[in-house]
Amino acid sequence: MIITFLGHRSIHTIDEVRKKLEHTIAQNLKSDEKTLFYCGGYGTFDNLCASVCHAFRKRELPCEVVYITPYITESHQKKMKDLLETKLYDSVIYPPLESTPLKYAIIKRNEWMIQQADLIIAYVDHSHGGAYKSLVYAEKKQKKIINLTEL
Repeated sequence: MIITFLGHRSIHTIDEVRKKLEHTIAQNLKSDEKTLFYCGGYGTFDNLCASVCHAFRKRELPCEVVYITPYITESHQKKMKDLLETKLYDSVIYPPLESTPLKYAIIKRNEWMIQQADLIIAYVDHSHGGAYKSLVYAEKKQKKIINLTEL
């Protein structure tokens, strides 16, 4: 199972969102199936998701926290190395974005993550920005979505 996260760069109430996120993940994990958590690594929501997923992994559940990078530039290579050294992420995936212009890389990375997902856990509370556009894309793809702002 692949769980993908998408949300706004900043969130208003971290503790409240953390509780909703932990509960939602716990309700959707299957103990007999490995879960891959696909995280974007930008902003407060993404960092919160990685942290919560890391905590589930520490419980020795069959899961892996994966950073999905939109770039393979030299400067981004250092970010990936640093992320792996924190032990917050288990691995890094670079989707097939080689021909995508850099300014569209995050959008295309998000679309790739959505396409791979069995479940999308979102934090989208307004109708503008990249997170909202990604949510609309996921809805068009008829993905199973849980928006934490609606819980």
